Amino acid sequence: MSDIIRLLPESVSSQIAAGEVVQRPASVVKEMVENAVDAGATSIQVMLSDAGRTSIRIIDNGCGMSETDARTAFLRHATSKIHVSEDLFSLSTFGFRGEALASIAAVAQVELCTRREEDEVGTKVCAAGADIVSQEPVACPKGCSFTVKNLFYNVPARRKFLKSNQAEMSHIMTEIQRVALIHPEIAFEVYSQGDKVLDLPESPLKQRIMNLFGKRFDKMLLPVQVDTSIVRVNGFVGTLDSVRRKCSEQFFFVNGRFMRHPYFHKAVLEPYENLVPEGEQPPYFIFLEVPAESIDVNIHPAKTEIKFAEEQPVWKIINAVVREAVGRFESMPSIDFDTEDMPDIPVYDASTREVHQPTVRVDSSFNPFKSTPQRSGGGDWTALFGDILEKKSEKESSLEEPFAGYASQSPAQLLSEVTREAERMCFQIDNRFIVASDSRGLLVVDQRRAHIRVLYDQYVDQMQSHAVPSQGLLFPEMFQLSAADAALLPDFMEDIAALGFDISDMGRGAVAVHGVPSGLEGVDYEKLIVELIHVDGDASVAESELAKTKREQMALRIARSAAIREGQKLSEDEMKRLISDLMASSVPARTPDGKSIMVLRTSSDLSRLLS
Repeated sequence: MSDIIRLLPESVSSQIAAGEVVQRPASVVKEMVENAVDAGATSIQVMLSDAGRTSIRIIDNGCGMSETDARTAFLRHATSKIHVSEDLFSLSTFGFRGEALASIAAVAQVELCTRREEDEVGTKVCAAGADIVSQEPVACPKGCSFTVKNLFYNVPARRKFLKSNQAEMSHIMTEIQRVALIHPEIAFEVYSQGDKVLDLPESPLKQRIMNLFGKRFDKMLLPVQVDTSIVRVNGFVGTLDSVRRKCSEQFFFVNGRFMRHPYFHKAVLEPYENLVPEGEQPPYFIFLEVPAESIDVNIHPAKTEIKFAEEQPVWKIINAVVREAVGRFESMPSIDFDTEDMPDIPVYDASTREVHQPTVRVDSSFNPFKSTPQRSGGGDWTALFGDILEKKSEKESSLEEPFAGYASQSPAQLLSEVTREAERMCFQIDNRFIVASDSRGLLVVDQRRAHIRVLYDQYVDQMQSHAVPSQGLLFPEMFQLSAADAALLPDFMEDIAALGFDISDMGRGAVAVHGVPSGLEGVDYEKLIVELIHVDGDASVAESELAKTKREQMALRIARSAAIREGQKLSEDEMKRLISDLMASSVPARTPDGKSIMVLRTSSDLSRLLS
């Protein structure tokens, strides 16, 4: 039997390695921008065509490369970041494995133009399919200019799984945001199809956050800062008013590197418990500095998973500094009981007032055992309270009128009438639950969940019939979306309009709201629209059902925003109408996301509970 183990060709092994590093156009942008930062660039430009499918060009003014380095950079495991294995435990750069450029060249056509400051002529290197195609001198400015064309041209299966241009553009903007946040001293410019979509000048950190995510963050950030022997923490966390159900502005950085850390994420959220609605989270931008030898970043090629040597102490420090910030800046205004609304109480002065002993007066003619008691001052009860007694008699007779006809009815008829009357009666408990009698027993309904089900069915029916009523706003409401959200907006404009919104994309992330669905007046439109554009279709359904699934999820988001709140007092007519509408629903017992709406306790259940 012949040997079956063979050494893979270089082209195949390069494509396998590229699959770990380059997953979509955003991966290319991430690696190239991080290399530009490591090269000491103070200005970085990103130019995209078709969200990176056709072309990605990244220009920086970093240190540049020599003729030899420019060619060597395309080889696997060729890097200037580390030299010995000990360097892996004291990393201070984004890249260090020497895989990025080689992996990109394995699945795309790459052109590099670079020049060092001391060189008179630069170098142009062209690579494709992991091979160097050409190298020649060229006139170019100091720094590097990478052009990546036809991504996945030789891996059509990978190219087929790329999403829409808007979705891919959103991923690219997310990667740029992460690098831009940690380096506010670097200017960034992003162009798409020749139009500038992002312009970030050099600025302080808070201004950089506002430039990325909108001016509303100016009043939504609480500073956090602490310096310990284990970790140094600084940055910002959101106020209680900034929380959202789908909050994408949550960033952790350690030693200048973005990371995902679910354990530390809980440390930030824990101080907000019982202060914000369930399911909503605050934004945060937290920067950690620890000794390089106390973390391990060499876990995954994406380099976003980082292991800490002292994880639990860092968790406690993050939790404490966030709790302090929330407690200090979000505490309720104190009331000064010594001065505020203090009554004008005169001061007692013994020299100007005489004290008299109180006297006791007794009515000697009063006898409690007499049938018609008399009081001093004369007059009997009828004379004193005749008008009141007369009014009381009239009131009692008016209350008896509705039941006057029952005297002539048989006991069976009377019981039937009383039962029907009881079925129409309902009341609230804790301004949250509606209790009503049913022919089968006692019905307890969660008023908010019931209203969500009613509104959801209403919005879905209106979308199917294309008859969603819209309420125009007297003055348009303007707000700013983040760059990543602005890239997603065109994909959802048609669906948002089908729900009854009238919005305009003003460019550069600015959005104007001219009209909203009826019943949404006074809702935070910015928060709702951001949630709508983050709705994801169910990947398990067929393509023909994807749009329907997305619209149903959007209808549920709007229903949650427009539904009555827990603690809202309802009139009896409102309660009856809500229960009537709920019973007309196709699924009255469950919300669209599967939560129970009502509980029924039959007579036998009540008897068993009271036995």
